[in-house]
Amino acid sequence: MNQETLTVPTISCGHCVSAIESELAEMEGVTSVKADAGTKTVTVQWDPPASIDRIRATLTEINYPAQ
Repeated sequence: MNQETLTVPTISCGHCVSAIESELAEMEGVTSVKADAGTKTVTVQWDPPASIDRIRATLTEINYPAQ
């Protein structure tokens, strides 16, 4: 299992957290997603076929690009 914590500066509220968690949780291979508006971070755990590149691309597609 892989895990990474990404900084996402545009997280500002509970709606943002919910949108990020639901979108990433739908990705095949993603096993855990925890977004936090207070720290503006998203911690993701995954196995293949998910990848950090696909996770970052999905965040960008939903207007929450990671830095």
